[in-house]
Amino acid sequence: MGISGIAVHVPPFRVDLQDWCEWTGEDWNKIRDVVGTGFRLVGPQQSVYTMAANAILRLIERYDINPAEVRFLALGTESSTDNSAGAVIAKGMVDTALQNQGKPPLSRNCEVPEFKHACLGGIYALKNAVRFLNTDGQGCKAIVVCSDIALYGMGSSGEPTQGAGAVAMLLEENPNIASIDLCEAGSASDYRGVDFRKPIQYRNGSGQTLASSNIPVFNGRYSASCYIDEMQRALEDMYTRRKITAADYSRKVEAVFMHRPFRRMPENGWGMAWLFNLATDSSTGHKTLRSLCDAANADFDALLHEIQQPPNVTEFAVHERIRDEVFPLMSKILRSTRGSNEWQQHVGNKISLGASMMEELGNLYTGALPAWFAAGMEEAAREAIDLAGKEILLLGYGSGDAAEAIPVHIVPGWEAHVQQINMQEVMAKAINLNHDQYVSLREGRSDAHPSYAPKDEFVIDRIGTANEEGFQDSGIEYYRFIN
Repeated sequence: MGISGIAVHVPPFRVDLQDWCEWTGEDWNKIRDVVGTGFRLVGPQQSVYTMAANAILRLIERYDINPAEVRFLALGTESSTDNSAGAVIAKGMVDTALQNQGKPPLSRNCEVPEFKHACLGGIYALKNAVRFLNTDGQGCKAIVVCSDIALYGMGSSGEPTQGAGAVAMLLEENPNIASIDLCEAGSASDYRGVDFRKPIQYRNGSGQTLASSNIPVFNGRYSASCYIDEMQRALEDMYTRRKITAADYSRKVEAVFMHRPFRRMPENGWGMAWLFNLATDSSTGHKTLRSLCDAANADFDALLHEIQQPPNVTEFAVHERIRDEVFPLMSKILRSTRGSNEWQQHVGNKISLGASMMEELGNLYTGALPAWFAAGMEEAAREAIDLAGKEILLLGYGSGDAAEAIPVHIVPGWEAHVQQINMQEVMAKAINLNHDQYVSLREGRSDAHPSYAPKDEFVIDRIGTANEEGFQDSGIEYYRFIN
């Protein structure tokens, strides 16, 4: 079982991060190096469900899928606005559009689950799609769509890492892009308290119960440590299950695609994994670690202790320690090594495919990893890089937290199928926002909205307001496909 097609959808409204730095007084060079170059925002007619439906319909059309063969449609998201329905909302939109085109709808017997665990929901959906195809869904097709809206408080450290978009994937037997054997995958999870949360209700200092928005409660430095620690635990589980050494695997894997909230996170994540891997190799690896310690003026034995007996990250989830560095020596080594030939060989080269495209997308939450995989595979095809038979690592993460390490194997003939993604076409439909337009969209005002005429996409037509004894639709979105 595995992946046979990918489709990406992003909203048109774009914030240029160099412009954003001029509005806010932030250092553009730092933002460019750490975060990226731009991100997308949804407009008033767009939602997590319209983006999901747009990606699904694009997938069906691009890969000429018979909708009647799709018996599993899963939505991975952490931005849902309906606490009852989920994937079936997108199914309803797609069914209507297909029938209007004279095509059959998605199977009436299609399962429609929604998966939620922060940014890992889409990967959990992917795993369950593979399980479906391997059990009671044999001979059928499955679609997984990851759709999210990443918003952060204006003026917060997370503001430049916003984003919005959806990625849909076709899964089936005898896949055309990559095969997946879940027996080779590794998993990890641990409760992390105040890492990154979105309480539906919370109490303020006066004891009032308030409804939250989609803006998270987060602690940046602590969250970064959780990301590193949990991914490493998932990798270790994968190494154990496959009876392979960490050092051998890091040399063998052709490319790595990770959860990517912003540019620096995967660089640090895979960089830390490289240091962990060196520590498991008592000969060559330790020799390399010693040289890295010498260059950074760090104590080798202390570094080895930090790696081999890592602290309990959850103990840092208190007010007094929340900003402390969980891996101080490893962080020091990584800062010293970044950009060196050694770092480029073992870290930079592994995560380079599709990286420049991702700097324009911002954080897509559940969609960040599959979007990077799509961009990387498309770049590999464009550059005529031979990946057939090679192993690629998908490393997913969700705050709170949990991680999945899933190796996939690229199948012969993959090039023709990833060329159908055409992310450059998707990204070309951009409307750059000025400061007033950005603030207007963020604050939900209509005074400075950019002009935009939707075409060939689903939009929110209206939102219900009725709350009568015989009929209620208050807050329910109604959708329309605009040709």
